[in-house]
Amino acid sequence: MQGREDRRPLFERLMTESYRQAFNMALRLCGSSTEAEDLVQETYVRAYRFFYRYDETLPFVSWLYRIMVNIHIDDVRRRQRLRTVSLDQSTGTGGSWEVGDKNALADSALMETTLEEPLQLGLKSMNPEFRTAVVLADVEGMSYEEIAEIMDTSVGTVRSRIHRGRRQLKEYLERLYPGQYEVTA
Repeated sequence: MQGREDRRPLFERLMTESYRQAFNMALRLCGSSTEAEDLVQETYVRAYRFFYRYDETLPFVSWLYRIMVNIHIDDVRRRQRLRTVSLDQSTGTGGSWEVGDKNALADSALMETTLEEPLQLGLKSMNPEFRTAVVLADVEGMSYEEIAEIMDTSVGTVRSRIHRGRRQLKEYLERLYPGQYEVTA
């Protein structure tokens, strides 16, 4: 097993070669260039920390995507837990306010160059596991087996998530634009 410093040039080369793909994937997952940059940075930090586990006979990008997806899903879950802020004590009304993501709208113009706006909005509305599976399959063109490896789940679960995600996306687009979209899911 090579030491961390012995493998550093390899990691730097792989990082340089994969950066554009990693950023594009992060942008599709997050919907914001600022969040995508943060996700890519955290992904590479974690990838470097665990690079000794990387098997050079396997594609680096698939290994990197798996790390990225796990970080993203953990972050989405953490945000969902923090999203509702109770204002009972300060207002006395007993209600709560939903706190929106201020970065998601700021960079939406950049996302429009990657995917059509209604489609991107539909992706943002989806469950993170479904969105990730759909993006990996339909945007990145990965096989179910590759997606299962990245998402650390079975091929059957991937098929289910893609099917359910496509159905959610279809329903979203049909509600938003009745009769304008022919979507097969």
